[in-house]
Amino acid sequence: MSHLRIAILLLLVSCAALIGGCTQGNSGDDAASGAAAVPLGLDRFLLFPNPVVDTGGNFQTDTNAYAQAYYSAVDPNSERTTLAAWKTKNQFGAGGQEFLAVFRDVRDLGYGRRMTGRRNADGSIAFFVENYNVSNVPGGYSQINAEAAVVRDPTWHVGTNAIEWSPAQCTAADPPDCSASVNFTKYFNFDPASGQRQNSLNLDGRGQKSMPGICVNCHGGRADPLTPQGTFALVENSLSRKRGDVQARLQSFNVDSFEWATTPAFTRADQEAVLKIFNQWVLCSYPGGGSVTGTWGTCNRPAAGANEWQGAAAALIENGYGGAALPNAQFSDTYLPAGWNTGAANVQLYQQVVVPFCRTCHLLRGTVNQSDIDFDSEAKFRSYANRIKVHVFDRGNMPLAWLVYQDFWRSNAPSILASYIDSVLGAGTATTSGAAKQPGRPIADPGPNRMVRTGANATLYGGDSLFATTYSWTLDPATPGATISNPNSPSATFSSSYLGNYMVHLTVSSRGQTDSKAMTVTVDATFRDPATIKFAHVKDVLQNGSTCTTCHLPTAVVQPSATPPIWFTNFDRNFSGGSADATDDDWFYSEILGRVNLTEIGSSPLLRKPSDPVGGNH
Repeated sequence: MSHLRIAILLLLVSCAALIGGCTQGNSGDDAASGAAAVPLGLDRFLLFPNPVVDTGGNFQTDTNAYAQAYYSAVDPNSERTTLAAWKTKNQFGAGGQEFLAVFRDVRDLGYGRRMTGRRNADGSIAFFVENYNVSNVPGGYSQINAEAAVVRDPTWHVGTNAIEWSPAQCTAADPPDCSASVNFTKYFNFDPASGQRQNSLNLDGRGQKSMPGICVNCHGGRADPLTPQGTFALVENSLSRKRGDVQARLQSFNVDSFEWATTPAFTRADQEAVLKIFNQWVLCSYPGGGSVTGTWGTCNRPAAGANEWQGAAAALIENGYGGAALPNAQFSDTYLPAGWNTGAANVQLYQQVVVPFCRTCHLLRGTVNQSDIDFDSEAKFRSYANRIKVHVFDRGNMPLAWLVYQDFWRSNAPSILASYIDSVLGAGTATTSGAAKQPGRPIADPGPNRMVRTGANATLYGGDSLFATTYSWTLDPATPGATISNPNSPSATFSSSYLGNYMVHLTVSSRGQTDSKAMTVTVDATFRDPATIKFAHVKDVLQNGSTCTTCHLPTAVVQPSATPPIWFTNFDRNFSGGSADATDDDWFYSEILGRVNLTEIGSSPLLRKPSDPVGGNH
């Protein structure tokens, strides 16, 4: 019966598409027939935008090794290797607080989602969701996905994801203070047919991507590198040590952004009460203290650890239900943070750009010391103007989900955002003749300014330029005694026998478009040969005087609210016992690589804190 029902719906949708011609499809995220093509950038959707590159040149978080290390950290005893085992571990089917909701999230992956949630007596929370996508609907994703989720049509069941907010799984290899009582989120993916746990999946038709990054990049998580032994390090704050904690969160349920089935018992009105319960549970997981009370009982929100994210998304849930006590039965997204209510233009930017295309992911990000990235005010958004311009209009990897990215470029949001970026960074930064610039055009990137010893060679690298097919390196002005070898290659060589500063231009082109950018090479007789620089020298810079260690100290030395996510002092990083040794330096080096993006140096958190829109360097 379910197959017949979906087949009839497919026929109706196909007929509507033929009759409608160039009209819109079933929902706001269906492209109009004949609509302008969406510009394609780097095509790195659902991947962290600043990836750690391993020794093989791969994005480390997008490898089987990373997924296996993650599962070993959050499930060291292999108690969740199948969906059935995961359900048993989280007590599904054992009575108690367990509810079902079915909807389609238009601002996410476009699937019909059949979600079952559970809250256990110990306060742990778990959700598993069957995802349905009727792939042969004309125009792409449709409301019919919600209907497929209602009837659980196996033809269109594309995968099952699971999330639990539960304590750390400590093993004998962990130090004694590994916490088995502090909850954090864990992410799993299971095959729709066999129920076996999977290391990767193709969520959006853009190729396989590995766990947990495919989930946590939009749940506020981090992409920290593995230890030298290929494992997840223990995450430490003032409350606990937890292995496998990627600092991700449970997402709130923005009920206003969902589509619904027409089947009785599965309309919005039918499910509003269950979704409020789910939002209450999510609020229970956000740090900040205080209690949450509902028909299911009462919870106490956890205290925030040292420099931990402070639950900024809690305000969205509370506002959605009419206040901190959540008095309203129905969700309504009228949230306008005070920091955005600063004029009509900023309100428009928030409501038409940030809310539909940025807020879902960004509101879960940040720490006490650097909460700018949660975009909860215009000032915070402005502080990232330079990076927003790069990711949206140059690289084209934001918005991070393919469906949301398409919706963005089919809306008026690009012109609103580009106009704002121009107002912050200067006219023409994100527009050309008044229109928003689009990703896919060539962007020259010669890298940062550099120094070289007199008579030595300096490698000029333009391989980080975007969408380029030709390269040209030139000196301005041309200078006797200075030369550039291989000037039409991504990698060229500069040398000079004379001291001074030299302006070097890189010009790239593609499909009849060109772009040029300059950088400075300083020739200095006293400059250290880069080949002689070792990690010991980098460590000395980090620890010398008050360069970095004034702030980057352990909890015991500074106030908890100032504790950074990484310490630059010497300590037993691998918990082997005794004082720090060479092995601990290996771990330190791995942690540094998680903060220095060698594929795009300008976006490295360690080298560039975007506290102002133009530069903001440490």
